Amino acid sequence: MDQYHHGVRVIEVTGGTRSIRTVATAILGIVCTAEDADKSVFPLNKAVLLTDVRGAVAKAGTKGTLAASLRGIADQSNPVTVVVRVAEGAAEPDTITNIIGGKDTGAYTGMHALLVAEAQLGVKPRILAVPGMDTQEVVTALAPIAKTLRAMAYVSASAAGKVSDVIVYRDQFSERELMMIWPDFVAWDSTTNAPAMAYATARAAGLRARIDQEQGWHKSISNVPVSGVTGISRDVHWDLQDPNTDAGLLNSKDVTTLVNVNGYRFWGNRTLSSDPLFAFETATRTAQILADTIADAMLTYMDKPLHPSQVKDILESINAKFRELKNNGYIIDANAWYDEAANLPTSLSGGKLVIEYDFTPVPPLENLQLNQRITDRYFADFPSRING
Repeated sequence: MDQYHHGVRVIEVTGGTRSIRTVATAILGIVCTAEDADKSVFPLNKAVLLTDVRGAVAKAGTKGTLAASLRGIADQSNPVTVVVRVAEGAAEPDTITNIIGGKDTGAYTGMHALLVAEAQLGVKPRILAVPGMDTQEVVTALAPIAKTLRAMAYVSASAAGKVSDVIVYRDQFSERELMMIWPDFVAWDSTTNAPAMAYATARAAGLRARIDQEQGWHKSISNVPVSGVTGISRDVHWDLQDPNTDAGLLNSKDVTTLVNVNGYRFWGNRTLSSDPLFAFETATRTAQILADTIADAMLTYMDKPLHPSQVKDILESINAKFRELKNNGYIIDANAWYDEAANLPTSLSGGKLVIEYDFTPVPPLENLQLNQRITDRYFADFPSRING
C-alpha cells in the first residue's frame, strides 16, 4: 500500500474457517506368509497396495496365510488393503522374527513396513491383523506399531485351548489398540474340499472396514453377521439372558468371542486397555480418528501469523467439524477452546499455541435391563370389555 497507485487494489484474503475432512478409516494392513505367491505382485518385506482384494487371491499362492487371509477379508468387504509378505523360516521362531521385522540397513521389514505405507503408497493402515501368525511375541511387537499408526489391531487367542487359558493369556496385554478374539471360524476350503479353520482376525478386519463404510467407526464389530463361514472352531456356550456362560465370562475379561445366532457373529465390544476410558473399541477408534482428523486439518494453519484472528479461525474450524460429527451421530458431543492459563505471553511470543478440546464417544448398548412385572391391574376394565 506504500507504493503509489491511482486505482483499485484487490487483496485476496484467505482467512476464516476451513472445512475439515475426516481421515480415511477403512484401510487394512496385514502381514502374511506365502512362499508360492507371485513375487512380482507380493515382493518380500514390501508394503503392497491392493484395491481389489478378491482379485488378488489368484496371485497369492496356496501356501502360508496370505490367500486365506485375503479370502476372509473379501467375504466381508473389498477395502483398500496394504499387504506385507514375509518369508517363512526354517522353524516357527524364524518365521516370527521375519513377521516382526524391524529397520535393517535403512529398510523397514516385516510388520514395520506398515509404518512407511503412507509415505510409499499414500494410504495409512488403520485396521491391522496378522492372521494365523499372531503369537504372543508378534502381538507384543504389533501393539506399539498400532499405537504409532493410531490403528486398531485384531489379534487372536486361538492358541489357547480352553476358556480359562484364554483368560490367562489375555492378562499379558494392556493396550487399548488391541482387540482379542477367540476362537476361530470354520469355512469351506476349496483347496482341500473340506471344512477348515478360518482366521477370525481376517474376518474381523474385513468386517471392521465394511462397518466403517456402511455405518461408521462409532459402531463396534459386535453383533454383525459375518459372511462366508459355516461354523466355530471350538464350542462356545452363549445365552443372551445369562451372563454365566463361556461368552459372558470371556466378554467380562475383555475378550471378544464368536456366537451363532441368526448367523455367525462376533460378540464383544472391548479392547485390552488398562484405562477404563478406552475399554470400548469405539472409544479407542474415536480418539484415534479425531486425533488424526484434527491434526491433519491444522497443516494449513502452520507457520501462518499467530494472530488472534488466526486462533479464532482454528477454533471455529474444529468446532464446526465437531458439530458435523455430533449431528451425524459419530460422537455425543465435543468442544474446542482457548485456555489463557495454557498460553502465556512467553509461549505465544515463541510461536507456541495450545488449543484444548474434549469429546464424548458413543458407547455401545452392551447391558440392557428389562424389568418384567406381573400384575392384575389390566382386569380393572374386564366387565366393560365384555359388555361393550
